[in-house]
Amino acid sequence: MTEHDKTGVTQGNGGAGAIATYFNFDALKTNLRTETLAGATTFVTMAYILIVNPAILSNAIFLNEPQDLFGELVVATGISAAIATLVMGLYAKLPFALAPGMGINAYFAFTVVLGLGIDWRIALAAVFIEGILFILLTLTNLRSKIVTAIPEAVKHATTAGIGLFISYIALKGAGIIVASEATLTTLGDLREPTAAMAILGILITAALFARRVTGALLWGIFATALLAWIFGVSPWPTGFLAIPQAPVDLFGQAFVGLGQLLQTSIWQIVSITFVFLFVDLFDTIGTLTGLGIRSGYIDERGGFPGVEKAFMADAIGTTAGAVMGTSTVTTYIESASGISEGGRSGFTAVVAALLFILSLLFIPLFAAIPGFATTPALLIVGVMMMAGARNINWDEPADAIAAFLTILLMPLAYSIAEGLAMGLIAYPLVKAFQGKLNDTTIGMWVLAVIFILRYVFAVGE
Repeated sequence: MTEHDKTGVTQGNGGAGAIATYFNFDALKTNLRTETLAGATTFVTMAYILIVNPAILSNAIFLNEPQDLFGELVVATGISAAIATLVMGLYAKLPFALAPGMGINAYFAFTVVLGLGIDWRIALAAVFIEGILFILLTLTNLRSKIVTAIPEAVKHATTAGIGLFISYIALKGAGIIVASEATLTTLGDLREPTAAMAILGILITAALFARRVTGALLWGIFATALLAWIFGVSPWPTGFLAIPQAPVDLFGQAFVGLGQLLQTSIWQIVSITFVFLFVDLFDTIGTLTGLGIRSGYIDERGGFPGVEKAFMADAIGTTAGAVMGTSTVTTYIESASGISEGGRSGFTAVVAALLFILSLLFIPLFAAIPGFATTPALLIVGVMMMAGARNINWDEPADAIAAFLTILLMPLAYSIAEGLAMGLIAYPLVKAFQGKLNDTTIGMWVLAVIFILRYVFAVGE
């Protein structure tokens, strides 16, 4: 076999040669074996979303429905991840995988649907609108103007606050944190089987994570579920393989929600859509920057060739995900695991996407995993998201106050939107108090005024 550079790929090797040519293996100094291994590694690292996302969304979607539709949520999660990841691989030709985002799915379920009482179909419509807006922002390059309107401190604080929020939800769901008349919340009875299993799972997952085991979160979920099955805390799976059920009760419900938008407060819809867009936009910017550096795509001047195509893949993924019936789809930082294995081309993403499809055959196994088994994964995700707080300048009053309010109020107000709003209001005001109006922009004040008006005229709706 004739070698080309160091790739070990031949131009005349049939399908493998065509793949190598399309994904430019030679220039990237990679090969089919390396890219396949990298894609499998990325999938295993983020496959926990197939369990965690349905567990979170099932609190809001199909609420009060008699039938068990958990399987449809798994299918919607897997297909939306596969579609977005395929677009990233085949169109952007980058080794990044996408799936419904953590944190924003909690906002969808616990703040929008359960907290505000918005019908889940309308919430899906808001996600669909957000996806369309993201596509338009990418096509018109207005994204940069929005980026400059958001203080850096609030961007980093949003990530950290979401981490605390989903961790709080996880601990509450496992009974580790419970309601209290005296203190609102308090530590639960850790001897209860659910809480005890969750704590044991946290220890196992923390150990795997600390040892940097590939797929630590996924294995932690399965280990917790297995212990729960063994000790009789939860029933064993009734099967492992099955033909996945089509998400017929989910598909297209976003369009039904679009027809119901006029029945909802305009303030609520604008606020909800803005939060979806904000979190998706800045999570994507941060993730793509980190992955671009890790994979060597960002040049010495900070340029990232093809980043617009990556943004488009993210936007298309969100739009398609809403149609399938799931919350915002975004690029996953876990893609770094595949990059560490040598993944450099879009074929890494293609492999991950195909594995997402194949995994849907195991829905009976996923459905038997108890909700509390996802607590360890959510907690570790929260730990990773808190890393954003280290990028905040805590010595600068405006940064510190805005960031602190953002982080604090997300879990306490049980709402990502409220924390974000307070941070956006506080930042320009504190800058004005400091006499540093030159450090603010018109965009910052516009956002602050919008949220102030929301509280003045729309609270209680």
